[in-house]
Amino acid sequence: MSTTLAPLSSTSFAERLESMITRETLSAPSVRVDKNANVYNCGYRCDQVYLVRSGRIKTVMYSKGGKECLLSIHPAGDLFGELCVLGGPRAETAIAMVPTVLQYMTMDAFLVAMRREGLLEDFVRHMATRLAEQQQVISDLVTVDSEQRLGSTLLSLGRKLGKREARTLRIDEKITQEELAGMVGTTRSRVGHFLKRFREAGIVEVRQGCFLRIDEERLVAYLDNRM
Repeated sequence: MSTTLAPLSSTSFAERLESMITRETLSAPSVRVDKNANVYNCGYRCDQVYLVRSGRIKTVMYSKGGKECLLSIHPAGDLFGELCVLGGPRAETAIAMVPTVLQYMTMDAFLVAMRREGLLEDFVRHMATRLAEQQQVISDLVTVDSEQRLGSTLLSLGRKLGKREARTLRIDEKITQEELAGMVGTTRSRVGHFLKRFREAGIVEVRQGCFLRIDEERLVAYLDNRM
């Protein structure tokens, strides 16, 4: 299991992309989305790509029996919905986890703006990185146990959502055990059991005012030792 995957997109690309969309005031309007409201639904045809200005979005897929699989969590500054570049209906549902403000553009306008800003090559790298991460998730579901998958998921969330404080990653936003279970592919009770073990090992801790603090060095060592 890899513990060294690069972030979804480089800081320079993320900053240039956010700056570009911010300037596109006519072709990139803003919209407010209430907590638990859907931005779009699986099966819905939509050619829009979204930038999270504030708040947090999760993307999920559902089994035929209605079981939820949480694919990703997108914080402020993150791009989502970009798979509409492939055409066809959406493969996932996007849901606001908290009150959220988005900017959105049609894919045609988005591509024109990126071509003008010289960002197309960076966008290809961004998409390739996301593909690599999804391939890693699929591989982990087959090759590693659910405790390791939870550790890898916490490390990824800490690096993406967390604030770095010395050797720890502090995640302020609450993520439910049900949501973690959906990302890991296990049950809520198992997630609770594994989190208890991580706390006892000093890998994570819960403090007042934040959801979780992760000792990045210890978590990486734990994952490397379990490979």
